[in-house]
Amino acid sequence: MAEYKLALKKRELVGKKTALLRKEGLIPSVVYGGKEPVLLSSEYVPTEKVLEKAGYHSPIDLDMDGKKQMAIVKDVHLDPVSRKITNIEFQAISAREVVEATTPIIIANYEESEASKTYHFAMTQSIEEIDVKAKPSDLPNELTIDASHLKDVEEKITIADIKLPEGVTLADKELSPEQVVASLYDPAAEAEKREAADKAAAEAEPVEAADVPADHGQKPEETSSEEK
Repeated sequence: MAEYKLALKKRELVGKKTALLRKEGLIPSVVYGGKEPVLLSSEYVPTEKVLEKAGYHSPIDLDMDGKKQMAIVKDVHLDPVSRKITNIEFQAISAREVVEATTPIIIANYEESEASKTYHFAMTQSIEEIDVKAKPSDLPNELTIDASHLKDVEEKITIADIKLPEGVTLADKELSPEQVVASLYDPAAEAEKREAADKAAAEAEPVEAADVPADHGQKPEETSSEEK
């Protein structure tokens, strides 16, 4: 049994007609993985709450008009303006099969490290999620890396620092263990560099010549007595 549950109803409306479902506060969805895709819809608010918690990594028990099916979220389509959910794609799974899911990477306890408390270095995280493989019951909600040991600004957190739970493997076998997940930098040093660069740029700017009249410094030509 999955931790999250969602009730859905089969739908007949497809294509542009699904706009009618959205006006009624429903989200169109489709479940892949069977002989044929199953077209469904569900109420917006409870669906949004389940998706926020389950994400792309936790199995969901779907109740499709009384038919039970475990699934994970394959894709979520959003309106580009309102950012509201417009359509969901689910992938049907079995409790016994190994599936692939996207799992968040959480960097924990950095504020307790010497790098943070003593030297006030900051951290930037370049990889925030990773694809893993496991049976649905073994899929982790997140992968946590302890950063309390960090001291020097040159230190980095890499893929090799991820401790995978039993029964969980990385989906990308070619991913290098040396791939950087998070790195440190010195905000004070970076500020000094920017200040020095701005100063150098200002000093390098050419001085604009003052506007000088074309006849500046020249005496007007005298008119001959004949021309007067």
